[in-house]
Amino acid sequence: MKSQDYIFSIAPMMDWTDRHCRMFHRHLTRRGLLYTEMLTTGAVIHGDRERLLGFDTCEHPVALQLGGSDPQELAQAARIGEAFGYDEINLNVGCPSDRVKDGRFGACLMAEPELVARCVDAMKRVVAVPVTVKCRIGIDDQDPEVALDALARAVVASGCDALIVHARKAWLNGLSPKENRDIPPLDYDRVYRLKRAMPGVPVIINGGVRSIDEAKAHLAHVDGVMLGRAAYQEPWRLLSVDAVIFGEAAPHASMQDALEAMMPYIEEQLAHGTRLHAITRHFVGAFHAVPGARAFRRHLAEQGVKPGAGLDVLRDAIARVDARAPAEAA
Repeated sequence: MKSQDYIFSIAPMMDWTDRHCRMFHRHLTRRGLLYTEMLTTGAVIHGDRERLLGFDTCEHPVALQLGGSDPQELAQAARIGEAFGYDEINLNVGCPSDRVKDGRFGACLMAEPELVARCVDAMKRVVAVPVTVKCRIGIDDQDPEVALDALARAVVASGCDALIVHARKAWLNGLSPKENRDIPPLDYDRVYRLKRAMPGVPVIINGGVRSIDEAKAHLAHVDGVMLGRAAYQEPWRLLSVDAVIFGEAAPHASMQDALEAMMPYIEEQLAHGTRLHAITRHFVGAFHAVPGARAFRRHLAEQGVKPGAGLDVLRDAIARVDARAPAEAA
């Protein structure tokens, strides 16, 4: 992968960016780089790999995000991910959840840059695809000027191909994971300074980006932008990514068209025993300021969860939305 491949990406999110979510997002942008939810090394090595790692080839480019702190286990998991066909292996050094902290991975590793560097080195030795790191600007009482530089320089020296920086501290003591997404103040300038200090390293900014226009503005300072909650809560925004960021046409002219294009995939998944709600839960925010959007959400919430719910439920929900609605804006 080249620097241009990181221009726009959609953040990994635990329990959310499963294969159904990624397939939906791919119908909204051809160019955005997709990420799996974070998978622990133990799950990848010992778990049901097809269920955890399987993906459709149309999802490319797609990256596997790993959680762990044992270099050899990460190397083994990275090798497995590469064999499955992932375009990138990403190490999570930014998630502040309690279960992550208890397992000595995620944001707590910001305090151990040399260990993270050894992890990157171990993965780089066994895979040919890029190995990247997603981190915070610091944790707890760390000075972000010192902490971020220490981590960045350590992992780059070990061969890290790109740094994805959530422009907030993570407070592991005193704030919940949810609070860590909002309360620590954003410091975009700190990420910009990192890029200026490391001009040869792709630096991607993440955190609090609310629109595609905001993402484009960040590109004046860094190599790429990763969109987080806005992509999940308001997926309609992704329809403008290819046009605004890449100057290309969107895969589909409207959200209705994108959902219609999803139908063969959904039918195939239903035939293999997947519940409709497991897929349509990702569609809740599909429409914005469109007459019928509330009725669309209500119909999916009430009917999509029922045993045996099929494509007719989704089609009935879409029929409640004004088909004359204009294309969504950034």
